[in-house]
Amino acid sequence: MFRLSRLLGMDSAVDALLTQSGNAPRADARRNAERLIAAARQVLDEQGLDATTRDVANRAGVGLGTLYRRVPSLDALLAAILTDTIEEMTDRAWRALDDPDPWQGFVDFAEDYVRLRASSCGLHDALSGAGAHLDLEPRITRLRRAMRQLVRRAQDTGVIRGDVDWRDVPFVLATAIPADHTIGLTPKPDQWRRNLRVILTGLRTAE
Repeated sequence: MFRLSRLLGMDSAVDALLTQSGNAPRADARRNAERLIAAARQVLDEQGLDATTRDVANRAGVGLGTLYRRVPSLDALLAAILTDTIEEMTDRAWRALDDPDPWQGFVDFAEDYVRLRASSCGLHDALSGAGAHLDLEPRITRLRRAMRQLVRRAQDTGVIRGDVDWRDVPFVLATAIPADHTIGLTPKPDQWRRNLRVILTGLRTAE
């Protein structure tokens, strides 16, 4: 598994999608690669792991032949995008551990975590176990390890309730992602943030 920046063993996200085949000028090839990356992210965010090669090609405005000349497979492209996103999320968790205020560090990470999941159906699918075929488990394991340390530090300093198992927290945070409808109601644009506020209140030790 490669990060997006190293897909096909090359140096950047765009260069990773460029090949030596064909006679197109490098500028044209680069524009195609940029369109493919942007299109794949958009389709993944909107449709999740149900995205198809044709969806990505159509969104990018290129033919299927062009797409397959740039990437080895749709799975490789989606896996690389998700790997980058999960590693970014994990990096944010480790940075939160450096915050001198354990509660604020946890809150900042929780907001980033829920916001990213709420904004990408593909990421939400992958973190919910739907992306097993993309070999994301090593990255998810690193994220899980960072979240465990973040929760335990907050508990050790008394700001998260001691009766909460750290394993509860990923499940609880995932519930902040609103459904499209419930009992005839539709979510507000910032519904995930409103839900998270309630969750954080429940997790914090009573003052």
